[in-house]
Amino acid sequence: MSRAEPPEDPLYEMACGVAEATGALMDLWERAAQSAPPRLSALQLRALVGVRGSPGINLTRLSEEIAATAPATSRLCDRLEAAGLLRRDRADSDRREIVLTLTEHGRQAIDVLVVQRSRAIYEVLGHVPVEQCRELLSGLQAFTRAAETAPPDRRQ
Repeated sequence: MSRAEPPEDPLYEMACGVAEATGALMDLWERAAQSAPPRLSALQLRALVGVRGSPGINLTRLSEEIAATAPATSRLCDRLEAAGLLRRDRADSDRREIVLTLTEHGRQAIDVLVVQRSRAIYEVLGHVPVEQCRELLSGLQAFTRAAETAPPDRRQ
């Protein structure tokens, strides 16, 4: 079998089904993000969410988290700082290190986004039987745990 051919494996078939089914969720997710001010790119949102989850994160670690180069992350942070969403400070432990935190405006922007996304998902889930909603949540939680513990070479 060449690498271009899909494997004949029930798990692969399941992965294809999941990929197709998540398209609607991803579309809903993106539309909600674009309706919440300020309008930010997917990479800007990932950076802000990364900083929100790890206040005081440094540029190198944020670069790794958002899968961008250090120079690209630095320019991204320049734009977010200019927009008043992000603040750079020198680390107390090492004055050469720059740490990142959200400003109040940045925190509010992410909070609004979370509410918008949750409301959009809530509207759709209102058309799904409760038991299937529970199964969906359970499956997504299992998927999240597996993704977080997958070996680095399998995450790509």
